Amino acid sequence: MIDPGAPVTPSPGVPIDAGRDEARRAAADELAKPVYAHARPSLTRRALDWLGHELTTLWDKAFGGGSGGDGEGWTAMVVVLVLLVAVVVIIRRRYGPVRRRVTAGQALFDEAAPLDAAGYRREAEEHAAGGRWAEAVRARLRAVIAALEERAVLDPRPGRTADVAAREAGAVLPDQAPALLAAARVFDDIWYGQAAAGPDDYQRLVAVDEAVAAARVRVGSASSLSSPSSSSEPR
Repeated sequence: MIDPGAPVTPSPGVPIDAGRDEARRAAADELAKPVYAHARPSLTRRALDWLGHELTTLWDKAFGGGSGGDGEGWTAMVVVLVLLVAVVVIIRRRYGPVRRRVTAGQALFDEAAPLDAAGYRREAEEHAAGGRWAEAVRARLRAVIAALEERAVLDPRPGRTADVAAREAGAVLPDQAPALLAAARVFDDIWYGQAAAGPDDYQRLVAVDEAVAAARVRVGSASSLSSPSSSSEPR
């Protein structure tokens, strides 16, 4: 039987009389131990929780009972809308490029029966006439690369991506390299970055196609992309 009058002996290391600051520091030190790390919310989770709490508070001020008509309510509503727009922009900037990098690795030619350069140009014009600018941009870029393959400037390779094709073509057409890379970026932004396509984008691809078609390449540089020959002739 325990004697209720017996004095309680504290555990070793536990102060008998701790002030508020000492208790707070002791609790913080205890929670900082690795054993508690797995149970601690991530920084992202804590940020989302804080944002949710703030939005809820502002929402209550803006639309809560009896407060929607005063100045504080309208101010809170404006702040809520601004924060929502900011969240959308941040998410767009944070995850949009990631999605683009992941999907931009897809092959430019993903068809079972690819066309020749002339066929892609016809297809591009048909899409442009119908206002299907994204499809027109894709078909015209395919025409650029298909034409280079037909001229033996590039080796035919179905799995080649738009970015890889632009870099390889720019290696043998250095004067056109910036335009080729810009065309590939336009294609990536439209098809993988969800950018809106328009007639200006298509006309840029048309200009690149025409410039590349008229460009001169180094003899023997087509397949290897590394020939030391310095002579040039149109192909």
